[in-house]
Amino acid sequence: MALNRNSYLALALSLPLLAIPVVRAQSPETEAERSHFPERPAKRLVADYNSGSQFLPPPFTYSAANIPYEKITHIIHAGVPFDANGNLQVPGGFIEPELIPRAHRAGTKVNLLIGGDVPGLEANPSAIPALLKNLKAFVTKNDYDGLDLDWEYPQTPQDTAFLLTLMTDIRKEFPSPRYTLSIDAAPWTESSYDVPHLKKVIDWFNIMTYDCAGPWTAHAQLNSPIFWDPSNPAPEECEPGASDQESAAIFLADAPASQLNQGTPFYGYEYTNVNALFALCPNAATTDDGDCDDTVLTVSYGSDIKPLINKKGWVRHYDEKAFVPYLLKKDGSNGFITYDDPISTYTRTLYTDYVQGLGGTFLWVLDADYDGHSQDLLDAMHKATRLQPLYDKDHPHER
Repeated sequence: MALNRNSYLALALSLPLLAIPVVRAQSPETEAERSHFPERPAKRLVADYNSGSQFLPPPFTYSAANIPYEKITHIIHAGVPFDANGNLQVPGGFIEPELIPRAHRAGTKVNLLIGGDVPGLEANPSAIPALLKNLKAFVTKNDYDGLDLDWEYPQTPQDTAFLLTLMTDIRKEFPSPRYTLSIDAAPWTESSYDVPHLKKVIDWFNIMTYDCAGPWTAHAQLNSPIFWDPSNPAPEECEPGASDQESAAIFLADAPASQLNQGTPFYGYEYTNVNALFALCPNAATTDDGDCDDTVLTVSYGSDIKPLINKKGWVRHYDEKAFVPYLLKKDGSNGFITYDDPISTYTRTLYTDYVQGLGGTFLWVLDADYDGHSQDLLDAMHKATRLQPLYDKDHPHER
């Protein structure tokens, strides 16, 4: 699918108006709920909220008071680790008393993200009852609506079997429909989640189709392609399942569309010593692991990337096959930033919800989109779920 830049923009902005066949998964909300909260997303929109964002320096401090709850169907509150003995390790300041009441008033559910020493628990399964007891007490006290497990990643057949056992035990303690259960799953290790059996226990799989780029690659990769660019010289760094198109197909082979949420990142990566897409980091030849390592920086859209778009010597480009943007230095000096902007985020959400027909989308992470007063990427996702135009004639976008 090769388009020039203007065609790309035209397609992204006009998709809701195209007479394209779409597949609609059933909405998670009832008609009564939608009528009571008319601005809510028309499809599932799940937002990870990092409790540590409330401690960021101004103007990027982001707390429960900043969340636009009406634009989100579910919040995943990250996160509370557990140890090998089933004890919860709640971070200081994690509980914000107004978070869940504010969400519930807007019709938004809040799930707790858990993780931690899963391998240690696997080696000490007698501690599972203690973990369940501690989780039930914490969830009940704080009125959470469910749990999301982040285990990166199950690697052995024993891990796969334990994941199913653990989630089955959690489901018994947190029955449906009162509680929602989900896991965060990487497409390149889909088989390690035993999706055919796990789908009978949990409600969703949050597909983490991002982090193709990063310090762990030797080339300047795209963080989260919507479609795969076949000109990528090092597909082994990202495949299988590196694009939304591919990752959804992998999971759809084992799970219904209604149980899948496609991920989108509100952050990107800056490769500091290359000056082109897919360029090889010159230091990769000398690092212990053969990768770019500490020459790659993690950057947030709101605070780091947005101020550079077509400013300060940076120029925005689009990969016309992957349908995502990237930044390069105007003078050709070193600097490559892979990221998502409102157009790619809008396109990704439309494609996920109404072309692929998945149950919804999710994002990591809310504070990374915040520029001190607005959230462009979240707004784009919200509009896409409602099939609203990304921009109108009174608010032209920056070209």
